[in-house]
Amino acid sequence: MPHSRFQAVQRTITPTGHTLWLRYATPYHWPSTLAFLAARCIPGIETFSAGTYRRTLMVNGRPALLEARPTAGNRLRIGLVGVPSHAIPALIARVRRVFDLDANPARIARDLAQDPLMATLLAARPGLRVPKGWDACEQAMRTVLGQQISVAGAMTLAGRLVARHGQPLQEQAQGLSHVFPSVATLAAADLENLGMPRARAATLGTLARALLAQPDLLRAGQPLAHVLGTLCRLKGIGPWSAQYLALRQVGASDAMPLGDVALVKALRQREGQHAQLAERAPAWGPWQAYAAQHLWASLADK
Repeated sequence: MPHSRFQAVQRTITPTGHTLWLRYATPYHWPSTLAFLAARCIPGIETFSAGTYRRTLMVNGRPALLEARPTAGNRLRIGLVGVPSHAIPALIARVRRVFDLDANPARIARDLAQDPLMATLLAARPGLRVPKGWDACEQAMRTVLGQQISVAGAMTLAGRLVARHGQPLQEQAQGLSHVFPSVATLAAADLENLGMPRARAATLGTLARALLAQPDLLRAGQPLAHVLGTLCRLKGIGPWSAQYLALRQVGASDAMPLGDVALVKALRQREGQHAQLAERAPAWGPWQAYAAQHLWASLADK
């Protein structure tokens, strides 16, 4: 069955919500995806424990809860609370995109393995996926908050953003207390005094207002060159941020943030201090985003 048709869904309904089982093509390197999510949980809207990822979402204008964990039989189990039945198909598509369930791991591996470095990394993490953002606004804010600081530092700032501007849940449970702020809220908010440089706070507002004015700014499937050109015209958005947003939100398989310090470090750990990412990356097309994810993940090996 072609991977683009690999859409089988099992579903049960309980008095408290829905449970879905989403199938995907194998292999899938779940330890890497789960580690990625666990390290990037924003306080108040996401948690990760005992192999289960939980988060809040806004669905049809109302808060909802989602939990996800891989199960036997090449399935991802999704639990939903507060999601009306008619909204489930769109949410399934969203989940499949976030977890990169429709990737074709065999084709990606075949192409990337022609490069010796990638062949080694593929053997270490077969079926590695590129996780995507849940929402254009949320991913845009994450990206700007993460400019030139650690993942942990960025999540601390994101937690402050949520606490100040997010919508509180009426019933808090399991560490979930808010829904991520809407783009309209952030476009109008004072985003200073979060503990970041003033210029970065201004960029948050600029990007929120751009998304409010152009809801399709980060729409999936756009040509990479178009996305990069549009984003880089926004004040405060440079090549790294544009490429990272293309990789994480637009889903551009050939996006590569060449200026990423961690990527350069990972490459030089493998190929020596004179290795140049800009020279190596073209060999990994059209899967540079997957090559980047392999390099990031490889830092855990050192």
